[in-house]
Amino acid sequence: MSIDEIHESNTQFHDSWRFFARNSAAGEVLELPEVSIASSNVSWAMMNTAFLPSPVETEEALERAAAAAARFFVPRGRGWMLALCEDWVPPRLRERAGELFAPHGLKLSLVATGMVAERLAPPLRPLPAMEIRHAEDARGRRDIADVNSLCYDVPIATGREAFDVPGIFSGDSKGYVGYRHVEAATSAAIIRVGEVAYIAMVATLPAHRQLGCAEAVMRHALAEAKQAWGMERTVLHATPAGLPVYQRMGYRPVTRFHFYMAPPREH
Repeated sequence: MSIDEIHESNTQFHDSWRFFARNSAAGEVLELPEVSIASSNVSWAMMNTAFLPSPVETEEALERAAAAAARFFVPRGRGWMLALCEDWVPPRLRERAGELFAPHGLKLSLVATGMVAERLAPPLRPLPAMEIRHAEDARGRRDIADVNSLCYDVPIATGREAFDVPGIFSGDSKGYVGYRHVEAATSAAIIRVGEVAYIAMVATLPAHRQLGCAEAVMRHALAEAKQAWGMERTVLHATPAGLPVYQRMGYRPVTRFHFYMAPPREH
């Protein structure tokens, strides 16, 4: 890993969530001195996100960032997330982050690994036969929303509020759904961020896991991106379950992100 790749991993995450916010029905993007905001203003807390605009060195700076984010989100009555890159805070401060964030209702929910691939490695096994469709209409958007909702244990209505929005999968963003036995089984989205393709919303329903479905829909999405945009370098942020899948595909770890979640609170 390098400082440049750590910065790239942050930029890709930030700009992709800004894209979601800007294309949501009531999203907001705001740059404050202490913190950056990319809020889709929906019920799904992960889509209402705050992140550091640059590395910090002191407890005071980290506390100010969390407090500024809370001042933004709490009056809106939405759950929210603060994403903290491990390599943007010293180890001693990283260890205290949970304690510093607790007064704002933030608790560590997920640790994701920022990964990059200059190009994909060849498949190590045959991939399943699936019908893969470009999500260009309401059905496709809802299928992506529903697959992700079921995989992340989020109500279907909450997922559709976030992703059944025409602008989410248009322009610099493309969504794809893989169907097995007529069922929407897996999904992936790809967003153009500068000269890099960012992969998001990779999810596979339990009945279709361990078969290579996620890899198949990702490879299809990235082939489409290469054809449309001429780019092969790709970045993603992996959950622990997805990490071995991405490593087999040729991705390598760059940094890690701690996702702290806060439920809605009364103002």
